[in-house]
Amino acid sequence: MNPQWTILPTLSIALLYAFNSAATEPNTFKQRLLTNATAYIPPQCYTQTTDEHGQLHNPCYSCHTASLSPNKINDDELQLTYAFPLSAEDNPWHNLFQDRQAQVAAISDDAILTYIRQSNYFDSNGNIIPAARLNQVPIEWDYDENGRWDGFIPDAQFQFDNEGFDRTPDNQFTGWRSFAYYPFLGTFWPTNGSTDDVLIRLPDSFRRDVNGNFDLTVYKVNLAIVEALITTRDIPIEPVDEAALGGIDLDHDGQIGRAELIKYDWAPRDNRYMWYVGQALIEQRTGRLHLAARLYPEGTEFLHTVRYIDVNEQGENQLAARMKEVRYARKQYWMTYADLDLQTAAEIKEQHDFPDRIRTIHGNLEAGVSNDQGWVYAAMIEDAEGQLRPQNYEELVFCIGCHSGIGAITDGSFAFPRKLPATTAWQRGWYHWDQRGLTGIPDRARQDGQLEYTFYLQTNGAGDEFRSNDEIKTRFFDANHQLNPAQLEQLRTDISVLLAASPERAMTLNKAYQVIVREQSFISGRDATVTPLTTVHRSIDAATLTGIKDPVVGY
Repeated sequence: MNPQWTILPTLSIALLYAFNSAATEPNTFKQRLLTNATAYIPPQCYTQTTDEHGQLHNPCYSCHTASLSPNKINDDELQLTYAFPLSAEDNPWHNLFQDRQAQVAAISDDAILTYIRQSNYFDSNGNIIPAARLNQVPIEWDYDENGRWDGFIPDAQFQFDNEGFDRTPDNQFTGWRSFAYYPFLGTFWPTNGSTDDVLIRLPDSFRRDVNGNFDLTVYKVNLAIVEALITTRDIPIEPVDEAALGGIDLDHDGQIGRAELIKYDWAPRDNRYMWYVGQALIEQRTGRLHLAARLYPEGTEFLHTVRYIDVNEQGENQLAARMKEVRYARKQYWMTYADLDLQTAAEIKEQHDFPDRIRTIHGNLEAGVSNDQGWVYAAMIEDAEGQLRPQNYEELVFCIGCHSGIGAITDGSFAFPRKLPATTAWQRGWYHWDQRGLTGIPDRARQDGQLEYTFYLQTNGAGDEFRSNDEIKTRFFDANHQLNPAQLEQLRTDISVLLAASPERAMTLNKAYQVIVREQSFISGRDATVTPLTTVHRSIDAATLTGIKDPVVGY
């Protein structure tokens, strides 16, 4: 990983169009023209809210909801109306309406299994393939033409110890740590097309003691502090000596002694503060690092791999060796609550005064793209031969619509705020899905006490944002479209009964996605669909109401 990775100077030209299909051709990788000017509006936003029986459903609430401070978007009104800019009224995600039945049927189960079980991340010697490609960067990927790749280079080894820490072949720490989480509603359930995992890494100063030496205890404590801040709850830890960690009262019991808890107690206006430990404490005290509730410290990184669905001998879903995408995020700079408030106010005013103006996204394929809230996003995706290549500008713009400008996110993130509770989960929730899967994880409780996945089925009347997953409809709903109590009872204690795809569905979705890979048609949509969707608007007037009268809180 290049620690000097920064945004390169670029022009903001998101208002320009290139009405051709060359956006994914290698010789046009560097272009920053958009075929789809509103690529940041995801295809799910075009879903119809009324089903074929005239019943009204709300798939919108999971993303568009009253937000938690310092996220001030509060966009739950988007549950009530489509509110697209004029140029987005015609649905640009044309892959949703393709008939791929013949192409899918032409791919055998044996062929797709062989394909997804072959890694495109590691070669036979364990070397990271995309890193090697980027270290000898082809000219068509070198945006600034300086002869080197200045962006994100994958370096995770995906070799995890029993505490979720990633290790190199010689047993050194890479800094990455895997965590288990409740997959966000819809998209990242295996039954809807992909498996995935997420790793977090804090900057080097969070891994060192005050003398500059690597200290795993320091790192684990700092990760727990960040978890407490993001989730705004107390986090249990292994017993530690507070004196040895810089004299910080981690459990806020008024004494410097032995702590078994990171106490969430941050209210600066009431003179209640929280502090990192080790070198990060020194950096915080000098003002070079910052701490605030529901914000990550600058330098925080996330690695998110999106993969095909493999199936083991027991028929259980698992992560495939082949990766569809390797996504990366880094918090590049700090924004205070006041900074975020001002930015949100400016965005709201812009939308009010110029509702048809297209959002400008800064960045490029090498530097990544910015969400204008401190974060930069970069990614790799399969080329036509199945190897990982950098995503071009338009493919990256697609990421921004979900990682900014909606009420559901916490400092641009989805997964870490949904980490399995340290109080109840195996290994305090610090493990990789390869070590333990989704089976046996109970349904997540919402703040109102209702069970989250059950509530989603009730409110959406389906198990995906497109409301098109017939396997879930058959499994969880009866002929009268009522939920099956027996299935809900199983879901209460095991989310895999909902989130997992049958082996047959898994193979079908894998094949459908491979068709998109061969076409390199990602700018027209990445969702693995086989038949044209009838639950999605092909065109919709921006003033059209959804029919939903009362917004639903999404948490």
